[in-house]
Amino acid sequence: MAEAIADTRRLYTKPQNLSDAYGPPSNFLEIDVSNPETVGVGRNRFTTYEIRLKTNLPIFKLKESRVRRRYSDFEWLRGELERESKVVVPPLPGKALIRQLPFRGDDGIFDDSFIEERRQGLEQFLNKVAGHPLAQNERCLHMFLQDESVDKSYTPSKVKQA
Repeated sequence: MAEAIADTRRLYTKPQNLSDAYGPPSNFLEIDVSNPETVGVGRNRFTTYEIRLKTNLPIFKLKESRVRRRYSDFEWLRGELERESKVVVPPLPGKALIRQLPFRGDDGIFDDSFIEERRQGLEQFLNKVAGHPLAQNERCLHMFLQDESVDKSYTPSKVKQA
């Protein structure tokens, strides 16, 4: 019986030069959720988050964008992706219903620590979703990340690569 011998030869790789090592990566997508702002009064009070996108992926029409979104916009995006794409959509950070009860000793959903925890969860959610190649083709994701306002009556479609 012949013995199988593993091929241990290395794959040929091109030597790396300084511009390869320290130049921009071939494909990158950076999404930051930051600068939470609470606006409004009473029952019309809500928190918005700044979403900054930097990319060189050809599927995105803008290479840099900055928009503000509130939690309900993230819920809309998640719902659209679940309905329109073949992507398993990760969960959003929770609604924090108990924090919305009256007569609490803290600021509830407007407490700084809660806002920061939610901000981190929203950033993780967006990076997971936007990093998925199939989700990158969805018009709702592009609108959410790059349009000044979200048109919730849009016609779902795929984005064509430039």
